[in-house]
Amino acid sequence: MRSAIRLFVLAGAMMTAASTISAAKQPTAFPSSAESDPARLGWMKGSPPPADKLITQPQSNFFSFPKMRWTVCHMRELLPTRLVSRGIGAPIPLARDLDPEIDQVVFMPTGSKSAMTWAESLVENYTDGILILHEGRVVYEKFSGCLHESGKHAAMSMTKSLTGLLAEMLIADGVLDDSVLVTSVVPELEGSAFGSATVRQVMDMTTGLAYSEDYSDPQADIWAYSAAASPLPKAPGYKGPDGYLEYLQTVPKEGDHGETFAYKTINTDALGWIIWRASGSNFAELLSQKLWQKLGAEQDAYVTVDAKGTPFAGGGLSAGLRDLGRLGQLMLGDGAFNGEQIFPKEVVQSIRKGGSKSAFSKAGYASLAGGSYRSMWWVFHNSHGAYAARGVHGQTLYIDPTAQMVIARFASHPQAKNAYIDPTSVPAFEAVAEYLLDKKSAKDSEVR
Repeated sequence: MRSAIRLFVLAGAMMTAASTISAAKQPTAFPSSAESDPARLGWMKGSPPPADKLITQPQSNFFSFPKMRWTVCHMRELLPTRLVSRGIGAPIPLARDLDPEIDQVVFMPTGSKSAMTWAESLVENYTDGILILHEGRVVYEKFSGCLHESGKHAAMSMTKSLTGLLAEMLIADGVLDDSVLVTSVVPELEGSAFGSATVRQVMDMTTGLAYSEDYSDPQADIWAYSAAASPLPKAPGYKGPDGYLEYLQTVPKEGDHGETFAYKTINTDALGWIIWRASGSNFAELLSQKLWQKLGAEQDAYVTVDAKGTPFAGGGLSAGLRDLGRLGQLMLGDGAFNGEQIFPKEVVQSIRKGGSKSAFSKAGYASLAGGSYRSMWWVFHNSHGAYAARGVHGQTLYIDPTAQMVIARFASHPQAKNAYIDPTSVPAFEAVAEYLLDKKSAKDSEVR
C-alpha cells in the first residue's frame, strides 16, 4: 500500500521548483538516460511480460526509478482516471518550421565551468518529449524514453497551474471572487485552516497551514493526506478521512494567512473544490469545456481520481506534448488562439504580474531568487518576463513573451526536485530564446 500511496505524493505533492537545496549540490549517481530507457529495459514487454519486467500496483513500487520512466506514460493503467475530452471536432493543426540548428545552441549551466549544447541538456535531464514554439510555429520537437507523438505523459504539478488558470478564468467571468473567504464558496471548510483564508491566498499559496510535506518524516502530514487520497481500498482498521475533500476539512491553522509563500499541494486541491462549487463542474470537466475543446487539442487528456471520483487538481493530469504546447501558445497570446479569444487577456495579465516577492523570498527558493508565485504559476521576473508551469522530475511549460517562445517539456529525471534540473534547464531555455531573437533580427534586417 505504501508504494501506491507514494505515487500520489510524487505526482504533484512534492515541491516542483528549486528548493533550499543548493543547485550546486551534486546528485546521487543514477543510470544514464540511455541506460534507463524503458524500451531498453523492456518494461511490460512480452506476451505476457516476464515477472521481472512487470510494472503493476501496488506491489511493484511503480514510481521508483527507473520504473518511473515507464510509469509516467502509463498512469491510467495503474490508477482510476477521469476523461478530459477534446470533443469531436477536428484538431487545430500547429504550423511547423523545424530548425535543426537549435540542437547546437550552447549555454553555460548554472554553477558549471563547462558549456553544454541544447541537445546534450536533453539527455542530461532525462527528457521524454520537448516542443518549442516560436511565433506560433513549431521549430523543434523531439520524443524519447516512454513518449511518442500519440502518447500521453504525466504533467505532475503542472496540473496546479491549470487549476489556477481555470480559477482566473472564472474570476474574469464574474463567477468567482478571489477576495472573499473560502467559506463563502465552500462552507464545509469553515472548521479548517482554509476557513479563514481568502480565495486569493489559496491561489497564491500564502495560507497558514499546519501541514508538513517532509518526506523523510514517516509521521509527516503528507502521508495521512496520501492515505486519504488513495483510490485503493483502505487498510483494515483505517479510520482517517476518505478522499481529498474529507482530508481538507481536517487541516488546522498555523501562522497568519497572506504572510509567507509555502508550497503545499493541499492548497490546489482546495482550489479545485472552490472552482467546482463556483462553476458546477469539476476540474476535469472544466478543463475539457474551457480549454481542451476550444484549443482544438489533438488528444483527450485524463486526470487521476480518488476513491470517490474527485479529480486530483494538484497533480493528476496526463496529456499529449503538442496539446501542452497549444496551451502555452494560448497563454503567450493573452488568451487568443487560432484567431479566437478563448478568455480575456486580463487572465494572463493577472498571472504575469506575479505574486508577493516578499512572501516568496521567505520560502528560500535559492535558484528562483527574485521570483514569485501567483495563481499556481511560477513567475521569474526576468528581463523577458518569463513564467512557467512546473512539475516534479522536470515537467515544464515555459513561456517567454519577449522571445515569443513556448517550451513544453515532459521528463523523467531520477530526482524529483527541480533544484537538480534547473541548472541545465533554465539557462538552456534562456539561450534558445536569445538564439530565436537573434535569428529573427537577422531575418528582419535582410528583409529591410
